[in-house]
Amino acid sequence: MSRLIVVSNRVGLPSSRQKGAEGGLVSGLTGALRDRNGLWFGWSGQIAKETGTTVRTQRSRGIEYAVLDLSQEDYDAYYNGFANRSLWPLCHFRIDLANFDRAYYDAYMRVNATFADRLMPLLKPDDVIWVHDYHLIPLAEELRKRGAKQKIGFFLHVPWPSTRIFLVLPRHREMARALTAYDLVGFQTKRDAFAFANYLQSEAGGIVDETGVITAFGREVRLGVFPISIDTKNLAALARSPEAGVHSDRMRKSIAGRAMILGVDRLDYSKGIDRRFMAYDAMLDRREDLHGKVFFLEIAPPTRSDVPEYREIRREIELMTGRISGKFSEYDWVPLRYVNRGYSQTALAGLYRTARVGFVTPLRDGMNLVAKEYVAAQDDADPGVLILSRFAGAAAELGEALIVNPYDEDDMSEALEAALDMSLSERKRRWQTMMHTLTKHDINAWQNAFLTMLTIGVTPAAVTSSP
Repeated sequence: MSRLIVVSNRVGLPSSRQKGAEGGLVSGLTGALRDRNGLWFGWSGQIAKETGTTVRTQRSRGIEYAVLDLSQEDYDAYYNGFANRSLWPLCHFRIDLANFDRAYYDAYMRVNATFADRLMPLLKPDDVIWVHDYHLIPLAEELRKRGAKQKIGFFLHVPWPSTRIFLVLPRHREMARALTAYDLVGFQTKRDAFAFANYLQSEAGGIVDETGVITAFGREVRLGVFPISIDTKNLAALARSPEAGVHSDRMRKSIAGRAMILGVDRLDYSKGIDRRFMAYDAMLDRREDLHGKVFFLEIAPPTRSDVPEYREIRREIELMTGRISGKFSEYDWVPLRYVNRGYSQTALAGLYRTARVGFVTPLRDGMNLVAKEYVAAQDDADPGVLILSRFAGAAAELGEALIVNPYDEDDMSEALEAALDMSLSERKRRWQTMMHTLTKHDINAWQNAFLTMLTIGVTPAAVTSSP
């Protein structure tokens, strides 16, 4: 079996992971790496005087880790700049927030070239390389320039924009061409794969053959749809564990018999937290009988706080929290709790299990694993209800959730009422269907499907017809 090389912007070194904090993606990738005696390569998370002057390695439980540092300049321009102020807002349909500074693009290309320079000496001829996410779109092209002949696959964790939106990017052609240097490009949903195929056909003269391979820019690339998932079995077991039970018991004492609505998100403008708060506000206005009987806990740890747009969304959420609490609170009831910090996977599993409603309403999301984690953590005897945005990738798989339009506060408000009023029998029926899906299509099925297609070339489901 060929050795697996995983490349990501950030490498989660074993020494830096807290017990109980390891997520499903890390579990899935480390499992695949361990089975294939693999190497995980990427940024250390550390800042140095220069980018990539040395590569530090360590080995743990059958996996080799290789990391390099970034300079402050490259962190600002490559990571905070092009990756998160150009590509991220574009992929999430927020053209109004995108910044296309040429210096950002130059740093992005420079860092990807450095990654390729440092990775090449570590490669063996029969390695299989799996590159992850929008930070590293040009990496395969840079590796090919340096003579890499290995099979290289790419998986995009965020949505791919429609052709008209992608054309806004000043270097859209270069970015699309770079992706065709991969042997396989994987997307979360059929809609995302179709959008990329549409761009190649309409803007680059791409031709699709009968096997689904697209020829564009003089290259051949295969597209596939691989909805990422979670370690369903282990997450369910964790939610039932005594360790998670400590957090469940603590939460139950705090809520004193009230129904809890739970949101868990990174503090990001794509998550729709502000609109979610407005929907909750509208429900409380309409349903005085729920006052004192329900409360909303929003957990939103800060992220990318160096980016101005993220500082602004934090300010807005804090103001809304104060306004809603001031409007409805009684001396013995606070309707909304906003927590601006992260929790371990164990703690979250306990909170998911306690929540009557999982409120997951991103404005646009590649997949959204919180939705899947919430379902997996439920008590089969008394499961909660998932409210899910139609614009989350998970909506294609979790159709038994209450699917809502996150731009419509009335729709979300009515879904909250329906979830809180839903009978036990209906809650069980919906949960059982979703849990069956998550058990069959877990994180291991995801990585096996991708690596099988990359190494064997199994033809994917058609992605070039409209979804």
